[in-house]
Amino acid sequence: MRLIGLDPSLVQTGWGIIDVQGRDLSFVASGAIRTRARDNMAERLGVIDAELGKVLASHAPDEAALEQVFGNRNPRSTLALGQARGAVLVAVARCRLPLHEYAATTVKQAVTGHGHASKEQVAALVRMQLPRSTAETHDASDALAVAICHANHARMQAHTARVGGRS
Repeated sequence: MRLIGLDPSLVQTGWGIIDVQGRDLSFVASGAIRTRARDNMAERLGVIDAELGKVLASHAPDEAALEQVFGNRNPRSTLALGQARGAVLVAVARCRLPLHEYAATTVKQAVTGHGHASKEQVAALVRMQLPRSTAETHDASDALAVAICHANHARMQAHTARVGGRS
């Protein structure tokens, strides 16, 4: 199964793609979609949608996983993050991919064993789990962490379904 993890942001939306074969995870690609602060909101959201659409078409993932948006003290930042998330959701919906969402603490727990790990700790443990990873930004390594989290969660659900189905 091929998964794409997504870390939405108006400035730099991270994406990371992994292949899952049983217990084995392998790095496929990662990157970040950057927008320019001088462009208006509609242009920036259009860039996120269009560029993510290209990534999805190029790598053909089977499922998508997204880090949930959190609120912060600055309402403008929260609104901008929500709008970037909307552009990501549109691109994913256009490809009709199943979408799974995880809280940031759940993602960090799945990758590092600690729900409040730093971005540096997440990046280091992503590199350990995906040695071929070329993630150059925290946004890309965070997106790979989301994909790893979903892979672990999907494995756990499959195992639970098998065990629960036994008499």
